[in-house]
Amino acid sequence: MLELAILGFLYDAPLHGYELRKRITALTGHVRPVAESTLYPAIKRLEKAGLLARTTEPGSVAAPRHVLTLTDEGRRELRARLAEPSQRDISDENRWFTVLAFLRHLDDTAAQSAVLRRRLAFLEEPASFFYDGDRPLRAEELDDPFRRGILTIARATSQTELTWLRDTLDSLGS
Repeated sequence: MLELAILGFLYDAPLHGYELRKRITALTGHVRPVAESTLYPAIKRLEKAGLLARTTEPGSVAAPRHVLTLTDEGRRELRARLAEPSQRDISDENRWFTVLAFLRHLDDTAAQSAVLRRRLAFLEEPASFFYDGDRPLRAEELDDPFRRGILTIARATSQTELTWLRDTLDSLGS
């Protein structure tokens, strides 16, 4: 997810590490804050793989700044990762939001639609946070108001996303 976010934000514009970290944190929110000790090793891996280039610009007040730019290979890698997200990228909400944030960088609407259809299929499968054996429980079956609340909120969120997915697929002509 972190590498995808780095590639995605740099696809839009060159950034220095601090600005990149702020944008990733804004996308992933308080649930998954990005520490420097995680971000900078990821940047180095992507740079070593030839997906990023680093240039040095003079700082306006302080030390020089390192600006990161996506290479042509980095652009191809981003599009490849977007076209074939892992199942975890489809099923995990935060990872899904990262894919969704950059899906516009796939130029092919058929490829975009294929990714959206995978998410749609995932959401259409019966699921719950709570089970009776192998059977998913519905909110109405729970006496616990807090667990019922989790399922009620999840259902509303899923229904909203399902509507958006279907509408978007229709607008893409899929």
